[in-house]
Amino acid sequence: MPYRRLKTLALVATTIVIVGACSSATTTPSPSIAAGADTPTPAASPSAAAHKPVSITVASLRPGSTQDAFDAFNLQVSQFEAKYPWITVDGQEYNWTAPTFTAALAAGTLPDVYTIPFTDGKGLIQQGQLVNIDARVRALPYATKFNPNVLVNGQDGSGKIYAVPTQAYAMSLTYNRTLFTQAGLDPTKPPTTWDEVRADAKAIAAKSKVAGFSQMATQNTGGWQLTTLTYALGGRMEKIDATTGKATATVNNAATKTALQMLQQMRWTDGSMGATFDYNWGSINQDFSAGQIGMFVGGSDLYTTMVQNDNLTPADYGITTIPLASDPNAGVLGGGTLAAVNVNTTEDQRDAAVDWIDFYYMNKLNTQDGAVADAKALTANKQPVGVPALPIFDQATYDQSQTWIKDYINVPTAQMTSFTSGIFSQALVNEPTKNTQDLYAALDPVVQAVLTDKNANIDALLNAANTQIQAVLDKG
Repeated sequence: MPYRRLKTLALVATTIVIVGACSSATTTPSPSIAAGADTPTPAASPSAAAHKPVSITVASLRPGSTQDAFDAFNLQVSQFEAKYPWITVDGQEYNWTAPTFTAALAAGTLPDVYTIPFTDGKGLIQQGQLVNIDARVRALPYATKFNPNVLVNGQDGSGKIYAVPTQAYAMSLTYNRTLFTQAGLDPTKPPTTWDEVRADAKAIAAKSKVAGFSQMATQNTGGWQLTTLTYALGGRMEKIDATTGKATATVNNAATKTALQMLQQMRWTDGSMGATFDYNWGSINQDFSAGQIGMFVGGSDLYTTMVQNDNLTPADYGITTIPLASDPNAGVLGGGTLAAVNVNTTEDQRDAAVDWIDFYYMNKLNTQDGAVADAKALTANKQPVGVPALPIFDQATYDQSQTWIKDYINVPTAQMTSFTSGIFSQALVNEPTKNTQDLYAALDPVVQAVLTDKNANIDALLNAANTQIQAVLDKG
């Protein structure tokens, strides 16, 4: 979809972290921060007269976002331009998908500041397609507070920072509380095993005549979600040699086969998956918000986009942790978003870009004034505050941020407690690190085949995909 130019930009980063998982991982310092002997000392912002005027373009809201969402952002843009009167912000509607991002990158049409998933960070750094903003980020007063397990996604092998994490999430099971009730299920007791997911999906489909459970399958989301199921069952999609760094594809593992067999049984034996088998991230959110899906696996932060874009009825929304197998390797896939700077920028624009990243994405996470101002702007424009996510900074910063915004949290937290209480005890696993999107793309057809061909040969499909992925990995 073509970008529509805006006078102001608007990607409302509504996530103020609720979940403290992974905070224990912050005991290991980030390489780039720990190595910071040449870290510059932050300086006070000079007056506008000391600067040449500079304009930057920035990624804004997804196309179709509500006017309330744009209004909430516009207030923040005006505050930014008041603080930095020499900087003019111009926005482009922006929605990351693998195909559209690749095309925009090749065409040079990305904004000066744009966002990418964690999975793209390492590859774009290696390809020289991200700006080294290490010195600029290190100069920020909170640079040492980053959660290193999150920051690493925007760093190169030596720890230099090329992209800043703006939000993080753990995968979860999203479920429709209203459909649960209609099917005679207790919405306060969501499923805790995959057998229970299957049984509940069958009950919902029988009672409400909608999909009891749905699965993403296109635009690399099929591979992403299959990886999530694989992790939950104890498997992995790749093996990295600790000495050489060489990656070996392992998508034809037993856990992935089990995950596909479960989907195959739900689709063809139970008839509980409805009639739509080409879902992507956006379309599955839309159908869930419209009451057409009982359960699906997605990010823990989906409430925001469903409210902004899909007219979600808040009372319908429920979220819980993903069921994990008893396998000791079972874990929850985690991911998130990075803010990056376009390589086709001047030094002045790069300074302005990091000023924007600091003001818009970071300020609300680590300062009381920023957190309260953001919460006030969001609530005034009927936007969510308090959606579950994973912390960008350390535990102390997270705990403090919660006290700052407690009076503004307006999401139905009681409907999220199965997730926010359970995620603390679940192991978190990063997404595959080598050629991640290529891996996901190769698995999309596998998921599609299982959902559309009753006689799909899972072993043959996985073996073929493994060969295809290994060829990509071998090319580096």
